[in-house]
Amino acid sequence: MRPDELRSHQWYGADGLRSFSHRARTRQLGYLPEEHLGKPVIAVLNTWSDINPCHVHLRDRAQAVKRGVWQAGGFPLEFPVSTLSETFQKPTPMLYRNLLAMETEELLRSYPVDGTVLLGGCDKTTPALLMGAASADLPAVFVPAGPMLPGHWRNEVLGSGTDMWKYWDDKRAGLIGDCELAELESGLARSPGHCMTMGTASTLTAAAEALGVTMPGASSIPAVDSGHERMAAASGMRIVELVHQGLTLSRLLTPEAYEDAVATVLALGGSTNAVIHLIAMAGRSGVRLTLDDFDRIARTVPVLANLRPGGQYLMEDFHFAGGLPAFLAQLTDALHLDRPTVAHDTLREQLAGATVHNPEVIRPRTNPLADEGGVAVLRGNLCPDGAVIKHIAAEPHLLRHTGPAIVFDDYKQMQRTINDPALGITADHVLVLRGSGPRGGPGMPEYGMLPIPDHLLKQGVRDMVRLSDARMSGTSYGTCVLHIAPESHVGGPLALVRTGDLITLDVEARSLHLDVSDEELAERRAAWTPPPARFGRGYGALYDEQITQADTGCDFAFLARDGEVPEPYAG
Repeated sequence: MRPDELRSHQWYGADGLRSFSHRARTRQLGYLPEEHLGKPVIAVLNTWSDINPCHVHLRDRAQAVKRGVWQAGGFPLEFPVSTLSETFQKPTPMLYRNLLAMETEELLRSYPVDGTVLLGGCDKTTPALLMGAASADLPAVFVPAGPMLPGHWRNEVLGSGTDMWKYWDDKRAGLIGDCELAELESGLARSPGHCMTMGTASTLTAAAEALGVTMPGASSIPAVDSGHERMAAASGMRIVELVHQGLTLSRLLTPEAYEDAVATVLALGGSTNAVIHLIAMAGRSGVRLTLDDFDRIARTVPVLANLRPGGQYLMEDFHFAGGLPAFLAQLTDALHLDRPTVAHDTLREQLAGATVHNPEVIRPRTNPLADEGGVAVLRGNLCPDGAVIKHIAAEPHLLRHTGPAIVFDDYKQMQRTINDPALGITADHVLVLRGSGPRGGPGMPEYGMLPIPDHLLKQGVRDMVRLSDARMSGTSYGTCVLHIAPESHVGGPLALVRTGDLITLDVEARSLHLDVSDEELAERRAAWTPPPARFGRGYGALYDEQITQADTGCDFAFLARDGEVPEPYAG
């Protein structure tokens, strides 16, 4: 690409007053003309912050990206963007995923940028950055934050999130005490990086690699491994080449790429959150992806990744077993191998020679962890627009179950009353939480792994059927039906359930049914009144007005719809 063909040339290359001003202000920044004029300008979008432990190392990785850009003849500019910390941001960073997507899109559109490197990894940052970049449609490379090191406690290897839930239940059951819990606090998360289980973060970064927008193998490199810095530098070098080739995201994020990402997520036994995010990401790429596509593809791929919470190992084991290239090489019959990636002309070339080094971590097709993909889509009168369950992380005996409902109207009520003996909760009950969906949450918090009552934990019960319009952490486990749509806050059938109603879950039949007559449900609906709006003003009011339901990706309606956006005039 010639210098005058670069998008940034509109800002820097003309003879008018505005270009003179842009060049003068760039001198103010301390740059020589030779450092930037006629070179691809690369925006390095960094989600680092002091309160995001998943991304605390990305300040250094941004320097490695910039080093690579300089080496390849580009001009890097680092932009700080919103950090979405799954750990600390309340009520949930999902409330702000679309805000980061908007920021990404508008920043790339409004500045003199020819391409971008996106640094993220904590759950919502991966989809948010890629949604915004897809809407802006520039050349882009994604740099995953990478998983943290395995946790350790005494003689046990710990998985962040997954073992947090396990040992918290042990504490509630009286099996461990405060001293053990204090030790666990220091052992669960012992380095920078996102969760090292196949939680939402690892699921989404693997999906990004499967989509073809990362360097090969990037999604599993541990955050503190020196290979992670080399990958960041290589990403910086590669983005300059992509700009010269004019390889924009729209040429990569095709229907075939999204189908391959879905197959990857399902074969990994990945997080249910990926269902919402991939549908939203596909929508930004002009690709229609539905719950039915997930269920269809789930029936064609086995689960081959023996990773927690559905399996045994952690992401560092997966990386040294061959990482995603070796994993995808086991699934070539289910993939579209002739599509391009940021690193190769075809996915086929990218996977050539990839080898599994530990067949217990990355299972062969002859020895799968499960015969079908790890997420099932349910339908029925309780979820007319669908619901999902990660059935490989559930107790098998609960995958077909009928029991009476215990209904909680919101999460706070559930917290206050879950251990009330007057409720008479048994292991056969079905725990139902409503008011926790996209609008009701607000933001669809990760409340879906409802706690087992203390008295049942002490009896040894560790799983029950639980239903909600909420999401669940990808590190969680249990027979949890999630994303029930439409949500209760907008009058979905979940709003009509009463304590004592019988509910039947049948995962094999892909069914979730409320055993109440249509006539009775009609009477209850006539008596139902919508809850008041949660936000009177601000971003929350915009969110409440524009958010779509879980089955369509929880994007903003005005961002998801078709329509042209003009390029800014820089003269």
